[in-house]
Amino acid sequence: MSSDPSAASVAPARPRFGVNYTPRIGWFHAWHDLDLDAVGEDLRAISELGLDHVRIFPLWPLLQPNRTLIRPRALDDVRAVVDVAASVDLDVVVDVVQGHLSSFDFVPSWLLTWHRRNMFTDPEVVGSIAALVRELGARLDGAPNLLGLSLGNEINQFSASNHPDPNHLEVAQAEAWTRTMLDAARTAVPGGLHTVSNYDAAWFMDDHAFTPDQSASLGDATVVHSWIFDGTGQRYGARSYEVEHRAEYYLELARGFSPAPDRPLWLQEVGAPRSILGEQDVAWFVQRTVETAMDCPDLYGITWWCSHDVSTELADFPPLEHTLGLIDSHGRIKESGAALSEAVAAARHAPLPDPRGRAIELHVGPDPLLQRSAAAPGGSVFEEWMEASRAGERPTITVVRDHAPARAGDTRTGGAAATR
Repeated sequence: MSSDPSAASVAPARPRFGVNYTPRIGWFHAWHDLDLDAVGEDLRAISELGLDHVRIFPLWPLLQPNRTLIRPRALDDVRAVVDVAASVDLDVVVDVVQGHLSSFDFVPSWLLTWHRRNMFTDPEVVGSIAALVRELGARLDGAPNLLGLSLGNEINQFSASNHPDPNHLEVAQAEAWTRTMLDAARTAVPGGLHTVSNYDAAWFMDDHAFTPDQSASLGDATVVHSWIFDGTGQRYGARSYEVEHRAEYYLELARGFSPAPDRPLWLQEVGAPRSILGEQDVAWFVQRTVETAMDCPDLYGITWWCSHDVSTELADFPPLEHTLGLIDSHGRIKESGAALSEAVAAARHAPLPDPRGRAIELHVGPDPLLQRSAAAPGGSVFEEWMEASRAGERPTITVVRDHAPARAGDTRTGGAAATR
């Protein structure tokens, strides 16, 4: 596979369904002293929900505690989890250089405080991160259930203007960083499906260096992370049409930027946040999110966030993080887990969708930093799409490239979701 858009991969005949794996005991801190028996119990429960893959998150500081030290034992631990997944018939996507999970940052000390360096532009740092991608990929290559690598769980948040300590960079530098990491992944795992896992600032924030064009042309599928706490739920309400169709809209927005008509679309993160939804809304939201996403052609898959609740014994998490799992911290299937299992079973037999209907135009300027906010919740394109969808038009989105020079001061900034 290639990051060249002319060689983009094609979506599978039927979408895949999986979950982002959050260990039940110890959360991601479980990587410090890995218990493969506990991992096996977790993954078996996921498989029994009828899911076919997991996305896993080895912690960056454990893999690479020093810029020139990549721990062989840590790489072995990742391979061991992949092998356990194979024993319960689950394929695996391995997230490398995730950096940020559920409001906590996992950045190694050699990039912080007295050693502060730009993780995206410093040549030595970029080379060392690419070395980690290559070495972990090489350790995983040959695992029959490895789907590929996802690069940086929303790591673009570290460059966002609303981050408390951003790593500043330009659009060309963001693209160069992404290409470097994808090249490293492909060197190590030539046959893998490798993707870029940006959060929605790349799609909605006008001044963000990671752009929709990068997400829609680099890597082997276009990835979106759809969260209704991005302003959708707050603006329109928990049971609103906009909340119900949020993920579907996002997938069609991603399609609009794609240079290849059949490029796979991957809903790689979507969850049911209780900060927006009441418990009585959760099963409805799970089922309708799957059903509406299934109306998008070229869907690679849906990967739910997340497998297990964060235990309330762990401190300082936002409250919603203790409720997002399909399985509770005692190992019991929740209503959301049962709802997803039912929705997936139905989706596996649903007819594949026809091509979409009317294309809503999204005008973007010659400078890729401009005009993305029109697509954000509350923006003109978002509103027009939802209105057409209500009318039964099954709309999609087409991107119109305007070539007039930007007016001085025309730098609107769109709202972007809090990162995960």
